[in-house]
Amino acid sequence: MTDTNEPARDWRDTVFLPKTDFPMKAGLAAKEPEILARWAKLGLYHRLREQRAGRERFILHDGPPYANGDIHMGHAMNKILKDIIVRSQSLMGKDAPYVPGWDCHGLPIEWKIEEAYRAKKLNKDEVPAAEFRAECRAYAEKWVAVQRGQFERLGVMGDWEDPYLTMKFDAEATIAGELLKFAESGQLYRGAKPVMWSPVEKTALAEAEVEYEDVMSTQIDVAFEIVDAPNAPELVGAQAVIWTTTPWTIPVNQALAYGPEVDYAVVRIGGKLWLVAEELVETFLKRLAATNLEARSFDWDGGDLAATENVQHIKGSDLAGATARHPMHALGGFFAKPRPFLPGEFVTTDAGTGLVHMAPDHGEDDFLLCKAHGIEPVFAVDGAGMYRADWAWLGGQGSVINKKFVAADGPICTDLREAGALLAASDDFAHSYPHSWRSKAKIIFRATPQWFIPMDGSRSSVVPAQTGAAATSAGDEPLEAPASAGATGRDVAAELPGFAAPAGFGPVVNPSNAPTLRNLALDAIERTRWVPERGQNRIRSMVEGRPDWVISRQRAWGVPIPLYVHRQSGDYLRDEGVNARILDAFRAGGADAWFGADHQALLGPDYALADYEVVNDILDVWFDSGSTHSFVVEARYGEGVRANLYLEGSDQHRGWFQSSLLESAGTRGRAPYDAVLTHGFALDGQGRKMSKSLGNVVDPLKIIGESGADILRLWVAQTDYFDDVRIGKEVLGGTGDAYRKIRNTFRYLLGALDGFADAEKVAVEKMPELELYILHKLGMLDVELKAAAEAYEFNRYARALSDFMNEDLSAFFFDIRKDCLYCDAADSPKRRAYRTVLDTLFHALVRYAAPILAFTAEEVWQARFPSEDGSVHFLEWPELPALPGDDAVSTEWEDIRRQRVAVTEAIEPLRREKVIRSSLEAEVTVPNLLRPAAELAEVFIVADVHHGSDDGVAVTRTEHKKCGRCWRLLPEVEADGALCHRCDSVVS
Repeated sequence: MTDTNEPARDWRDTVFLPKTDFPMKAGLAAKEPEILARWAKLGLYHRLREQRAGRERFILHDGPPYANGDIHMGHAMNKILKDIIVRSQSLMGKDAPYVPGWDCHGLPIEWKIEEAYRAKKLNKDEVPAAEFRAECRAYAEKWVAVQRGQFERLGVMGDWEDPYLTMKFDAEATIAGELLKFAESGQLYRGAKPVMWSPVEKTALAEAEVEYEDVMSTQIDVAFEIVDAPNAPELVGAQAVIWTTTPWTIPVNQALAYGPEVDYAVVRIGGKLWLVAEELVETFLKRLAATNLEARSFDWDGGDLAATENVQHIKGSDLAGATARHPMHALGGFFAKPRPFLPGEFVTTDAGTGLVHMAPDHGEDDFLLCKAHGIEPVFAVDGAGMYRADWAWLGGQGSVINKKFVAADGPICTDLREAGALLAASDDFAHSYPHSWRSKAKIIFRATPQWFIPMDGSRSSVVPAQTGAAATSAGDEPLEAPASAGATGRDVAAELPGFAAPAGFGPVVNPSNAPTLRNLALDAIERTRWVPERGQNRIRSMVEGRPDWVISRQRAWGVPIPLYVHRQSGDYLRDEGVNARILDAFRAGGADAWFGADHQALLGPDYALADYEVVNDILDVWFDSGSTHSFVVEARYGEGVRANLYLEGSDQHRGWFQSSLLESAGTRGRAPYDAVLTHGFALDGQGRKMSKSLGNVVDPLKIIGESGADILRLWVAQTDYFDDVRIGKEVLGGTGDAYRKIRNTFRYLLGALDGFADAEKVAVEKMPELELYILHKLGMLDVELKAAAEAYEFNRYARALSDFMNEDLSAFFFDIRKDCLYCDAADSPKRRAYRTVLDTLFHALVRYAAPILAFTAEEVWQARFPSEDGSVHFLEWPELPALPGDDAVSTEWEDIRRQRVAVTEAIEPLRREKVIRSSLEAEVTVPNLLRPAAELAEVFIVADVHHGSDDGVAVTRTEHKKCGRCWRLLPEVEADGALCHRCDSVVS
């Protein structure tokens, strides 16, 4: 003790306060670009590949975004999550390469070029095709460069010097080669079927390119006069009523469908007989009553609905063999042909009239039912949605998606009204309708000659393609599975011509499988890990119900379908030598090599070009991206290698996940991936979809510019990204608070470890219990983090890491030991043990944080271990010290922590009432002493602890005096400002 008569002095120069240059304020927006420049100079990605060479490889195959426009929040969320996973796998000691890529073909880019043309009042169709494709290529190159810089700014580590682009010549050659594999194995045909078609973009669309919007459509009831009914002759002269929300399909009507088990009524209204399903008579009459007199073709005034007369009841099956005439039969030709009644199992009484008009050009059910009865499409609507110029009714008019054209007062309804066939018409039917997600315009179903990959055809037989007149007959027959399908335990993949079963494929899971693409894909789904698990049911249901894959597009910018079709037989040429020459040409000149080719030279001396049609359709871009596994994963890492993980948004179950699955299953008999992870969409802070019209778009580039990429990375990690997530000012505010706590923890560690050296370390067996307890907690955290990383659950990972740093360290361990750190002698065993544990914590925590806070972890590491060529991202998962196997210590310390909480809660009222200013002024009485009183006083950060008989905690203000150096109130301090024994010893 010091002499109390000595003048008070300031002891701060004797206290070991933390010392670091690591700033509390992050300044990430300015600092992160400097770190990126350092990584680039260091060659971080390629150095890491060298260091991990020969290790177990983990391949996350990047799904290619379109190269058009700045990145949005969805891009940022996706790329950050991928980077977190790749870095975590690298941290676990694996060789985890990441090759970013871009989808460079297709409508998204064509559309942008066309927009520029329209702004200049140019017609795309008048521009030479080669010139147009060159502009598309230049546009894609521009945005690849822009997006690359933006993705790098997010901290995404990858092979940015050599990304994959679907427009690279080697990639285009491989895509064409994958298509030829389907052709060579008979998995390709040309036929005419209704497909989703965009009249605005003048091409077929994939399901993934379509979105649904609520619209108001025109609904009409139209009468078809029955002219023959062999099973119910009394129906002749009656009017069969159909209801439709697509009036533009009436000019292409070829039949009427009925439900064989539906009960129909013949109703007399206004002196005429009308045939309607019994269950729908009332709703039909309501539509009649709601239609203006001048808008319909007969003069019933609505009157009393009860005054209508049900004349007859018939069963749907009685309509077999009946025919009706088209309302516009007077035009002759196509319209004069009788319209047969056909039995349709899809006909219901949910809405309408119970009779469905059939236009095989414009509906799948229509097409299949009519085809089964020998009725073929007539191709009356062209690619722009206009009726053919030679069409007898409305020829050259349209477009069929023009609201005015199909309205109740438009030309279609006007002509039907004048023909006496329009019964009701209104523009008020609300429903959901498909639109092109790109142009936002309505799409139609339109039968056109297209190339298809069959889902249910046999792979063991040659499937001839059809052209010309045959394109709508034999060529689009569904392919039958062989009679032997269903043999137990068959190796389906081995039966596919053109490739061998990959190692480990084994017999199929479902013994009833036949060698069809659908069943191969369903098998592959069962063999794949889906994260979250619900993704498996989602994609399975889609594959189970999907139609044949339409792979052709009538556009210019893409990989052509490199086929020659024999003009007489309709078969496409299968010749390995020709295919080899085609692919060599692609490798040398890309897709343009086909459009400008000397096709006779490609065909060679054995074939005459005059005998063959050159196919000029391009491939669906989903086939492009579905083939990326072949020219990225296999090309870089070896034939037969597949990705460990595909990761995209949940909409890709019908997009990239599925196209990749079908492409690989059709050519390799398996999925191209071991696991698939899906994340939700980024919404605004109120849970709304972001849109420019709402003004609620959250720009990731703005966030990076203001707050730094690590804030965005932490937000991604903290979200429950398996579902839709929110981001906005309030959400990011919470993320910023969480980041500051993590940063301050590292700052404390850096300051507390100032001057620490290996010589100071204390062996585990010589450490106090508190240090052992914290190391035990660290070990538990280590196990939890590794499990979370392997499960791709980084919200769980981030939460566990943050909770440990905030609750176990800052609020508990650091709080207790700060007195020891500041005031114990520099070489005291307890202080050395504490700093030894801090060193262990530093090495572990900086590694744990690195996958998420890529920039901050690097800054922290360099602050302690500055170097020209080192990086935190070269490090591997920490090896923690082995601990004594005494779980009792941990259990007891959990009890002490609970008691500490109770003491803190008991002190708080006295602090609020200003009885005490700090917990150091409190003396507490507790029901049981879990450790010696002096040790508990340090843990509770109080003056003294006593044992009491009551159950609760009692608090009083201590009478002890305050040490002038450590500020603890202790019995040996004789006066405020004097020193306690420990401090006196240290300063002496």
